Amino acid sequence: MMDWKDALASLSGLPEGEESPASLNDEQTSEKSNTQKSALHVLIEKKGRGGKTATIIEGFEISDEEIDEIARTLRKKLGTGGSARGGEILIQGDRKNDTVRLLKEMGFKVKG
Repeated sequence: MMDWKDALASLSGLPEGEESPASLNDEQTSEKSNTQKSALHVLIEKKGRGGKTATIIEGFEISDEEIDEIARTLRKKLGTGGSARGGEILIQGDRKNDTVRLLKEMGFKVKG
């Protein structure tokens, strides 16, 4: 007769002692922010945007997929639109202070 731990292990397909994929993803996320060595630059730009203000984050040394993920997180936390392309992130509006704060919380070095 199997106890409940053995039954659960056979259902999940993971051998005993291995970590679940969810815990591995958390570790990978924390490692991503450590791959960035130089500081990011956050600036406000109005030129070529029809008079609208945008917050630009540049200086990434990570993959485009990781930049997309960071942009998605920033847009969600700031409740605003934006995009990631060409190695930089664009956030709609003058959100420089909020963006700097969030990037620092995510473990990035930031220059104003």
